[in-house]
Amino acid sequence: MGDNRLTFGPVGFGAFKIGRNEKTKYRTPYPLPDQHAVDTLLNTLLDLGIDHIDTAPAYGSSEERIGAAIAYRRDEYTLSTKVGESFEDGRSTYDFSATAVRASVERSLRRLQTDVLDIVLVHSQRDDLRVLNETDVVETLIRVRDDGLAKRIGFSGYTAEAFASALPWSDAIMVEYHPDSRALEPVIAAAAEQGVGVLVKKGLASGRLDPADAIRFVLADPGVTSMVIGGLNAEHFRENVRIAREARMGRAAGGVV
Repeated sequence: MGDNRLTFGPVGFGAFKIGRNEKTKYRTPYPLPDQHAVDTLLNTLLDLGIDHIDTAPAYGSSEERIGAAIAYRRDEYTLSTKVGESFEDGRSTYDFSATAVRASVERSLRRLQTDVLDIVLVHSQRDDLRVLNETDVVETLIRVRDDGLAKRIGFSGYTAEAFASALPWSDAIMVEYHPDSRALEPVIAAAAEQGVGVLVKKGLASGRLDPADAIRFVLADPGVTSMVIGGLNAEHFRENVRIAREARMGRAAGGVV
């Protein structure tokens, strides 16, 4: 079931900023780009070799904008999205019922203009162990995978206990990990040991850390498959990709990165 040999590069694009600029954790406010700017950015990122796009219904109009911009290049990137959280009218709501989860997957397929989602993750709220143990979300996602709507499923959460619960059924997990947040290092190691892919979110601490140092730190961990980085500046991504490739090459060679 699990497989950490996911076929994409060390840096993925986190598509939050192309769809939402309300109630964010970023220090600096930013305007939403228009669709033309999104088209240019996403196509440039694919041309740079970034082949993983991560989005979610909670990212505002992100899914629709991705579908409109790069659905015609669908075979060039791995697509991950999430279920459980939505953001409308300036606030987040959560629904992990079977009906809501299935509807969310089907809506994402339409918005992203694709027949199958490569990865679907539980987008958990803070009481993440309860979400896994007391709602329909796990059973429903397993059915979604069995029905061929998603190739892989997994969990994006907060606590080590919830990740331990998720590993037996997950193909991939998404964890917060950076030099100032190392509590989930044992989770990363356990996932790698069990053949579960590890995607890192907030690896730059929402823009508070130096990108070069943070990227090298995250990708030095042998259990990390890839890190998702958000942003709107293609030149920043060009540099991030260069650093990440050097870091990955150094890790593969067994050197210090």
